[in-house]
Amino acid sequence: GGPADSAGIRGGDIVVGIEGDEIRNIQDFTLALRAHEPGDNVPVVVLRDGVRRTFAVTLGRRGQGSGGEHPHTEGGAEAGHHPHAAGPHHSAPIYDSREVHLRNTRQLTFGGENAEAYFSPDGTQLVYQATSREAKAAGGCDRIYVYDLKSGKIRQFSSGEGRTTCAYFSYPDADRILFASTHGAGPDCPPVPDHSQGYVWPLYDSYDIYIGPADGSGELTPLTSSPGYDAEATWCHQGGRIIFTSTRDGDIELYSMNEDGSDVRRLTHTPGYDGGAFYNADCTQIVWRASRPEGEALDDYFRLLNQGLVRPSHLEIYVMDADGTNVKQLTHDGAANFGPYFHPSGKKVIYASNRASSNGREFDLFMVSVEGGEPERITYADGFDGFPMFSPDGRYLVWGSNRHNELRGETNIFIAEWVENPGAEQ
Repeated sequence: GGPADSAGIRGGDIVVGIEGDEIRNIQDFTLALRAHEPGDNVPVVVLRDGVRRTFAVTLGRRGQGSGGEHPHTEGGAEAGHHPHAAGPHHSAPIYDSREVHLRNTRQLTFGGENAEAYFSPDGTQLVYQATSREAKAAGGCDRIYVYDLKSGKIRQFSSGEGRTTCAYFSYPDADRILFASTHGAGPDCPPVPDHSQGYVWPLYDSYDIYIGPADGSGELTPLTSSPGYDAEATWCHQGGRIIFTSTRDGDIELYSMNEDGSDVRRLTHTPGYDGGAFYNADCTQIVWRASRPEGEALDDYFRLLNQGLVRPSHLEIYVMDADGTNVKQLTHDGAANFGPYFHPSGKKVIYASNRASSNGREFDLFMVSVEGGEPERITYADGFDGFPMFSPDGRYLVWGSNRHNELRGETNIFIAEWVENPGAEQ
């Protein structure tokens, strides 16, 4: 009847971790609990029959019982279960009444770190990256998964070796999946950088772009092999071309190539980070995020780049023609703007930003016209909302969010019907 029992922890389990802290003895256990308050939701790692398992525990007061429901972690993507599923305790609502463009918001993943979910051409599947609670507790890193929206079944696509990111279906047939991986340099996860230099993103030199059959039946083929970071690849929706980010020329620039890796063309040429690019529906334009540091900020940018790092604190949203010409800046607020995606009409861009945050940690979705102007705020949930993508028919929006969490800071994938003109509906 207590918090551990309600979370699914059993007699005989050995507690070995609490919210990232290793538990080796009763003193570690006591100190870890003293860092929290009753009512906090924390991940507790236990050893059960030699296997590490993670449970979401809502802490109580000494002697307090609980009649709550049981959160359980599911195991085994092979069985068709979600590898990151957990129970029903949630710390934030799934919907905010101010989110007038969103209707029937649904949560698709439950627990762990889940992000960058992108639709298949027919809108029936998502491909995304995730680290389960168990994998995170064991020092693991992101793998690529495919989510069937009709059945709810999830299967792992990547091998489980190395670190993976930025997966995308081939267009127009969805017969292949594109993603970046470090597995060519070895099976282990490359280390995450510390934040002694502030908040930075790693640009692993071992990242290369791979492609393989979407059903997982064949071998992966590398599309890039140049020294440096190659990742963030997405497909033209008409087929034929791929756009990606690379450091092959000594800066972080955008390139396009044929779907077999040939005919590589550099598209951006200004010092600063250029990445996270997507084509519009007819592949005539590209939207992306970019930094344009100057003076000491530019010196700091190249200093970090030489260490395989980039600081993403000041990014603006840009559009250009597919050949790299007619560049236009859409945002001008000095915030961290990223994850842009075209509305199916091609006339607007949805993206994530901390422009409305008082401390820089609150990210929400905004939409801006390709002609520029004042952005419209789309989401209002506490924490993070990012990586939005419209379904090809424009009926749905999928994104990653901290909302409706069991554990503070976890990111899950949500989907909602898109309401184009909320003022016209009753």
